[in-house]
Amino acid sequence: MSAAQLLVVLDVDSTLTRDEGIDLLAESVSPKVAAEVSAITAAAMRGEIDFAQSLTQRVRALAGVSRATIEQATARVRITDGAHTLVTTLHAHGHLVGAVSGGFHEMVDPLALELGLDMHRANRFEWEGDALTGGILGPLIDAAAKERTLLEWAQAHHIDLARTVAIGDGGNDVAMLRRAGVGIAFMAKPVAKDAADVIIDTPDLSRVLDTLGIGRL
Repeated sequence: MSAAQLLVVLDVDSTLTRDEGIDLLAESVSPKVAAEVSAITAAAMRGEIDFAQSLTQRVRALAGVSRATIEQATARVRITDGAHTLVTTLHAHGHLVGAVSGGFHEMVDPLALELGLDMHRANRFEWEGDALTGGILGPLIDAAAKERTLLEWAQAHHIDLARTVAIGDGGNDVAMLRRAGVGIAFMAKPVAKDAADVIIDTPDLSRVLDTLGIGRL
């Protein structure tokens, strides 16, 4: 692609990070809850069940989890290899990088700060004091919301849709992969690969730079 400004928008769980954040939280509750939540997550990412319904079910199982537990789980999240290189290089070339997640701000905010993302959006847990209620505040970030976010950010920064890049791995990313100028399926489920223009099966996000024809620093 040419040197004109790009907007690159990434999914978070299993794309920008190597983990599913909500699965890490479920592990803090009990092995039974962890297995249940992990199975629902996997089915949702394969596009087999409705994402919004699956997220509601998973969060309900986390009722009572404390802020300290979320902070501990967040500390266990592993950033995907090449993510720092990707963001740093895109910024050096004058491009914008954002993340939109079906996960939660409580876990995504520290990641966005560490990577220096230009923008990010995620769901929000409902709290009662220091514990999760098992509910979610506000509209869910589902596939349609991810697509709208891509369009909103492109419009806000006066970037033509053809200059947008979406990167994701699962069913919740399909709409934005199809809508972006370039949709990249990264270590993805078949449903995301079918929707993408480019498939990367190597667990290194810096490979996106090669796809976009952007030289590394």
